[in-house]
Amino acid sequence: MQADAGVHALPIVVEYGGREITVTPAVVETERGLVLCDVGPDGAVDGLRTHLRSLGYELADVWLVVLTHHDGDHVGGLAELLEHVDAVVATHRDEAPYVSGERDPIKGDGDRYPPVEVDIELVDGVRIPTLAGPMEIVATPGHAPGHVSLYFPTGNLLVAGDALVADGDEPLAGPKPHFTPDMDRATESVGALAALEIDHTLCYHGGYVDQGSDRIREIHEQLRA
Repeated sequence: MQADAGVHALPIVVEYGGREITVTPAVVETERGLVLCDVGPDGAVDGLRTHLRSLGYELADVWLVVLTHHDGDHVGGLAELLEHVDAVVATHRDEAPYVSGERDPIKGDGDRYPPVEVDIELVDGVRIPTLAGPMEIVATPGHAPGHVSLYFPTGNLLVAGDALVADGDEPLAGPKPHFTPDMDRATESVGALAALEIDHTLCYHGGYVDQGSDRIREIHEQLRA
């Protein structure tokens, strides 16, 4: 599924937490190869491989993995992926200790995925060149301490991670409170996204939706009420 020129959604059905869920990593084309945005939980790599082959790529074409945050459904398959690819791993500096194993994940029952070294610690405003135009790191903490979303101003596309979701009754909604330790910060993050020019949104939970700034502003107002 193509979310925008050079940006592809990769919906994968996986077992996680004792149930079957659909998650949606994304892959972005660059002159160096592919940037993978989130990986999925343990068992996601085969699905990633199938999607990439349908696009004319292989796993080995992934040179950079950008993690929106450290939750297991986003990162659990990273160690397995790195058995197949020689990729650089990047995440926000506040997420790095959880990914690398210095700290245990905030959510979960004590079991954790295999720790992986983080090569690059990201900060708000960093831009990565891609064939879809610059991919800007937007700090959107709340769902996790260093959660980031990815903004493509050339196409007014937002890859939201879990800062927004699209798998509920609403076509686009705010983060799920049950899984969001700091809803106040998460609400502020939705406000920061509402200030961007967004026409369409790709959520990790729910996939692509043809909604953007107007709906995000509505969500922000609802969260503040």
